[in-house]
Amino acid sequence: MLSEVKWVFFDLGSTLIDETAADERRIKDMTSGTPVTEEAYRKKRLEMIREGRNGDKSAIEFFGLTKAPWHSEDEVPYPDAAPTLEELHRRGFRLGVIANQNLGTEQRLINWDMRQFFAFVAASAELGLAKPDPAIFEWALAQAACSPQNAVMVGDRMDNDIAPANRIGIHTVRLMRGLGAYHEPQSVDEIPEYTISALSELIDLL
Repeated sequence: MLSEVKWVFFDLGSTLIDETAADERRIKDMTSGTPVTEEAYRKKRLEMIREGRNGDKSAIEFFGLTKAPWHSEDEVPYPDAAPTLEELHRRGFRLGVIANQNLGTEQRLINWDMRQFFAFVAASAELGLAKPDPAIFEWALAQAACSPQNAVMVGDRMDNDIAPANRIGIHTVRLMRGLGAYHEPQSVDEIPEYTISALSELIDLL
């Protein structure tokens, strides 16, 4: 159990926020007017993910597509996000966000009625730092005035969330949700301390 944890850091996409609609829109925009079908793109992306590669980047390069803009307005919170955050907050845990996001992350959290749960938001577009760079995790620890052993990172991606947190001594919990659930560890660093299939399971770990 994670009895020494005082701070809980969260990824956003495919952890607290459902990106399905935004993802489907981007695939449609990228493949429209090309010989590549949406189904073919998804199949190739999943194949790349299973090989431990960046699925979207690899599939885009494979088909010679142009990466389409990401529409954050299509994102919505998962139903279990706010209840889990509220319970952790009620229990006295301090919460933060460490996420690779487009500009406007704090406003989106306000719109989703979730900003009040977080002491800080480390978002890549505003900070100029992005996962897996350990600097964004170190920034978060500095904001929290917290040592690594008193913090846990919760996310879906082993390359961006689990590995960099493990390397600097932050506890790790992998959430099996979204495309990240298809990744296989490519190194010891990518193996999480704990794996959960529902966000609510985090409450029992803490």
